[in-house]
Amino acid sequence: MDLQKIPEKLGLSDFPVGLGGCRISDHFFDSCGYDVVVFDEKDEPDKIVSIDNEMFVLHHGTFSETNSKKLLQYDNLKIIQDASWDLRMFLSKIKEKHSALFADYAKNSLIESMFCCQKAKESIDNSDDFAPCWQKCASFYLADAITSLNNKRLGASHMLDFLRKFAKSPINEHISVVTQTVGIERATPVLLERMVKSTVGFSDMVEKNNHSQIIQKTHDYFVKNSMLSDCYFYLGYVNKENFIKIKNTLSKNHDLIHVLKTAFDVEADLELLKQQSDLIKKSCNAILEAASK
Repeated sequence: MDLQKIPEKLGLSDFPVGLGGCRISDHFFDSCGYDVVVFDEKDEPDKIVSIDNEMFVLHHGTFSETNSKKLLQYDNLKIIQDASWDLRMFLSKIKEKHSALFADYAKNSLIESMFCCQKAKESIDNSDDFAPCWQKCASFYLADAITSLNNKRLGASHMLDFLRKFAKSPINEHISVVTQTVGIERATPVLLERMVKSTVGFSDMVEKNNHSQIIQKTHDYFVKNSMLSDCYFYLGYVNKENFIKIKNTLSKNHDLIHVLKTAFDVEADLELLKQQSDLIKKSCNAILEAASK
């Protein structure tokens, strides 16, 4: 792929453009899309574009961004186009705040995880069918926090592999809580086939941007290469991201539980859900205490 042709192919000739994600690292699969960030100061959803049999995920960025999650996504961008040098200066400022951004994102993820634990328990008490969805989200937020505290910002398709490889530490001891509560031990080709169909459907309902094409392609890659646990984790993480986008409108979209039960591969045992939520919350508090020392 000739990176210099990307702005022209995507019609981005007037703005600073960078390439991020796993494609600029040593860790990418053939199924991974190209994460292209155009700094056009627009607040628009991601757009998925297919060109020459390659998938491009077009993100819109702003130089006034303050969100640590997005700033970490911009970290180490490979500059493709920057006539004004504004992008170079912006990336330099991000690098200066590198450690602080990881710490902030980790803290935010832990807080979100505990919020999801509380929502899971409240939903159980109120006989709300979304309880196991909240518990799954809590697990993935815990994974986000641990990954960030290891100074890694990775896409969903690579996160489980890195969690396996992190060195032993008081914080990384809690990786076992993630793997226990996410459900990866249930992964089989038949289950994953059902999960991906529902995940694709949920993505089309929420994102409406053809992300489902990348989801299907990634699932196919994982299954072909017998990476079943990684596939399970990836699909669950994608669903977590989309579930959080609609968390405030769940009461108006209760029928979504039918697709989410399969997409998330939810746990039906409510007592086990409570135990898992307590376990995740305990890990979050322990990590917050360890990280503050």
